[in-house]
Amino acid sequence: MDYRELVASARRDITEADPVAFVGLVDVVIDVRESHETAAGVIGGAIALSRGMLEGRIGDLVPDRATRVGLYCSSGWRSALAAKSLQEMGYSTVVNLAGGFDAWKEEGLPWSVPDVLTADQTARYARHTRLAEVGERGQQALLDSRVAVVGAGGLGSPVMLYLAAAGVGSLTVVDDDHVDISNLQRQVVHSVERIGWAKTESARRAIEAINRDVSVIEHRVRITEDNAASLLANHDVIVDGTDNLAARYVIGDTARQLGIPLVHGSVFRFEGQVTVFGADGPCYRCLFPDMPPPELAPNCADAGVLGVLPAVIGSLQATETLKLLLGVGASLEGRLVLYDALSQEFTEVRLSQADECVGCGGTVGARS
Repeated sequence: MDYRELVASARRDITEADPVAFVGLVDVVIDVRESHETAAGVIGGAIALSRGMLEGRIGDLVPDRATRVGLYCSSGWRSALAAKSLQEMGYSTVVNLAGGFDAWKEEGLPWSVPDVLTADQTARYARHTRLAEVGERGQQALLDSRVAVVGAGGLGSPVMLYLAAAGVGSLTVVDDDHVDISNLQRQVVHSVERIGWAKTESARRAIEAINRDVSVIEHRVRITEDNAASLLANHDVIVDGTDNLAARYVIGDTARQLGIPLVHGSVFRFEGQVTVFGADGPCYRCLFPDMPPPELAPNCADAGVLGVLPAVIGSLQATETLKLLLGVGASLEGRLVLYDALSQEFTEVRLSQADECVGCGGTVGARS
């Protein structure tokens, strides 16, 4: 049996649909062409998963075999064989686009030319793009994203380094402090050579040394009620890496008002915590309604902090940020993770909106 006969046999056993009917029959559309082909144009919303990788990665991408899967290639031949293969794997509804992408364009249906990773980016982000949940499209989304990091200290250091390495295209860094030798025990974005520099400039130099794909916007100011909205607007995610209670309330209130998800983290001696405050659900003031007096809430300079602790919490913050940008996994919204370094234990506390919260309103308080 030659290739033509193999395709003809497969087409007798599968469901095919013309371009007009195709999209209405499926839940997920998969483009099984190679990357050099998809660079010329794709159907909107289609997931690129080449024919050679399909069987190995489809289970991660579409775990529910009851999902209606649509497939296409250039002419409909390769995707016919792919559809036959998915049927044999147990997918109950598989639809092949008759005539493929060529027929789609001939019908005058909408398509677009996607952003394409450069050769250097393809090599740099290869471990990302091999993840079905990321792929080239997800990596491009990261490159197109904007994240504001408030605080270029202990928490901001691992957050910025890992987001930069991951290819987050624009990082806004807000901090009015300068690098001091006492910072170097935990603030790994800085170095001895940059003692006395503005922390934002020091962070920018470190980020540029890791990844020139990333644009760094410096704001050498202290965040306040007056400037918070202008500093944080037009970002996809805000990360709170501050060690200042007043700033945390300002950041929390502003993120809520702007409708931008906030990834919160804090550290104290041997303990840390991290959560996500979304546009809905509990906000920072649901967790901490009123700011305590300074003597009841000392910062790291007064109470001390284990040097590696910000790396643990900051890495979790970076992870939550990437998940939000990619739209994958379950975020920590509504869940507060507590970490105790001495016992090496993580504890999760469920959160809900506090009754009459001045930040967001709500119904009930936190519960464990």
